[in-house]
Amino acid sequence: MKGTPMPEDIAGLGQALRSGALTAQDLLHRYLERIERRDGSLNSFVAIDYAGAERAARESDERLAHGKARSLLDGIPLSIKDNLFMKGVPATWGSRALKDFVPQHDELPVARLRQAGAVLLGKTNVPELTLEGYTANDLFGVTRNPVDTRLTPGGSSGGAVAGVAAGLVPAAIGTDGGGSIRRPACHTGLVGWKPSTGRIARADGFPAILHDFEVIGTATRTVDDAILLDGVLKGAHPADRRSWFRQAPPRSMEKPRILYIPQFGESPVDPEISRAMDMFAERLARQGADVELGKIPFNLDLANQIWCIVSRSGVAYLMRHYPDLAALGGASVQAMAQDGRTISGADYTEALEGIAALRADMARLFTHYDLIVTPSAAALPWRAEDAYPDLIDAKPAGPRDHAVFTGWVNIAGLPAISLPVATSRAGCPIGAQLVAGYAEDDILLTFSKQQELHKTSFQ
Repeated sequence: MKGTPMPEDIAGLGQALRSGALTAQDLLHRYLERIERRDGSLNSFVAIDYAGAERAARESDERLAHGKARSLLDGIPLSIKDNLFMKGVPATWGSRALKDFVPQHDELPVARLRQAGAVLLGKTNVPELTLEGYTANDLFGVTRNPVDTRLTPGGSSGGAVAGVAAGLVPAAIGTDGGGSIRRPACHTGLVGWKPSTGRIARADGFPAILHDFEVIGTATRTVDDAILLDGVLKGAHPADRRSWFRQAPPRSMEKPRILYIPQFGESPVDPEISRAMDMFAERLARQGADVELGKIPFNLDLANQIWCIVSRSGVAYLMRHYPDLAALGGASVQAMAQDGRTISGADYTEALEGIAALRADMARLFTHYDLIVTPSAAALPWRAEDAYPDLIDAKPAGPRDHAVFTGWVNIAGLPAISLPVATSRAGCPIGAQLVAGYAEDDILLTFSKQQELHKTSFQ
């Protein structure tokens, strides 16, 4: 591809690979060179599988040369979040307690990517146990936002999005347990995809400490790339009963019914985000959508209580099975575990009942609406070293106020996507979150692709 710019999206790179204009080994070396040159200021990668990636690229070139590509991902470099198992590469979960742990098998979604011919580059940084909204830990340090390295890319998929946004890898595989892909994608100008619970089977990884809230998702430059990766990753597996997923039948949305919720109660939202979201909602209306301005359709205090009970209990449980975590876990993890030890079985059962009630309420709500639209995050990116912004719209903010729009989606098990829709005066990306009914993933992806096309036509 001498004399022509290299594509940055999976679709463009795949076309170049299949046409012979680019080899998988060439592509891998270009990305490795970028990582070497650029990642020192970002700290997105925490481990690189040089030998494994070289071997995978060589094998991909052999298949491509004979017209036997395994999939549209064959030869494409990808990064894997550090809470997922990748054979022969450390899986630290961002913790000093796991710094020497090297799994000898791939977690199921990682195995599917490898089988599809993807070139797995290495692991990306996370906050410890992936339970924070920024990305820093005592083992690897702070990850920074390529948009402005003084700022955070968010969390917990902060390393994943930083790598994609900086051009160190065309796409990243992450997890989303409470907005952990959508918010970081929002803060770095990417597309952040979170499927319905059960769409992508999970097996052979770390213990689940967030009930079934956490799902595999992707950070990409385009919706098309999210669709491509989703197509490889999705599907049932006997090891995950939740994965026997029945997707909703396809249907058109000529006049989609959209509930637009710009603010959750009195929880503050940055004024620039509010203005951008109002403009996005107006754009949807101009396109013919029936956009209704609404209020939060559930009890936010109850959702927060559910989140705290499940997450804190999960950390306390983990401490029992990973003794080193009790000694080496960071201050935040220790505090979560201490909270978790005070939670009773009755408290947890009550939380499970609350989860079921919220899911039933959302099922009823989505008989009246096709989509819910909110901001992806309530705050613009803040200082990289800080766990959260203590002020939003000049009002005091707590640890989860910046994340208020996303966690309920995981509790409800719904599909959601963050799309870049604007840029702040300081140059920070702003994202809109679109949420659909359970199992309506394909409908949401199709609608999101249309929005991407509309956005291009307006520029």
